Amino acid sequence: QLQAFGGGLVQVGGSLRLSCAASVASEVSFNSYVIGWFRRTPGKEREFVSAINRGRSVFYADSVKGRFAISRDNAKNTVYLQMNNLKPEDTAVYYCAADRQIIVSSYGRPSSYNYWGQGTQVTVSS
Repeated sequence: QLQAFGGGLVQVGGSLRLSCAASVASEVSFNSYVIGWFRRTPGKEREFVSAINRGRSVFYADSVKGRFAISRDNAKNTVYLQMNNLKPEDTAVYYCAADRQIIVSSYGRPSSYNYWGQGTQVTVSS
C-alpha cells in the first residue's frame, strides 16, 4: 500500500516536497521496488515525472530535469520528490507507484506499475 502526501498551493518559483510512504514487510522488501512519480491534469493521461530504482539510479522527464529531485530512504520505506522552481504547468495531481519487475525502458509507462497511491494535489499559482 502506498500513500502520497505533501501537496499544496505554492507560488511560481516556490518549492514543495512530496512523500510516498509504503507499507511493506521490511526495509529489504521496500528496497526491491522501483518507485515512480506520475502526474495527471484534467483531460490528460498520466504523465511520467520521475523514478528511482533499487540501485538508486534516478530518471526524470525532460520537463522537470534540473528542478525536481527524487530520493529514497529505505529505513523509512519512503521516497521523496523535491520540487523546486515550480511552474504553473506543474499543477496536477501527483501519484506515486511501485513495482518490482520493471525494465528501465518501461519506467515511464503507468502500465508497468501495479501499486498506486491515492494522489496529492499540487497547485502552482502565478
